[in-house]
Amino acid sequence: MSIYLNKNSDIVGRASFQGKLYNVTWFPGAVLSNNKTDFVYGTIFKMNHSESVLDVLDGYEDFDANNPEFSLFKREIITATLQDGSKLKAWIYLYNQPINKLKEISSGDYLKEIKKK
Repeated sequence: MSIYLNKNSDIVGRASFQGKLYNVTWFPGAVLSNNKTDFVYGTIFKMNHSESVLDVLDGYEDFDANNPEFSLFKREIITATLQDGSKLKAWIYLYNQPINKLKEISSGDYLKEIKKK
């Protein structure tokens, strides 16, 4: 999917949002948090053709707009903060299943965690 994103979008930069990150299985799942000390870190992409790119991403993330309550992830717009402190609105896929048995990724940065292993 990273190859697809690189071909069909431009990197805006690293960013964060107020949330928590969990290790689901071989992939992470993020949820929103009201705790001001919880952050999830990632990369913002500007899509070249957003409708077609979102269609591909929706399939990859198992998001069904017609049945969002049964989707593995849900797609929402959040406010993200870039490293320079500027804010922007961005689409994000939030984990849409119970998290009570999942291990939290305390750093909030999945790439950082997998590099440790």
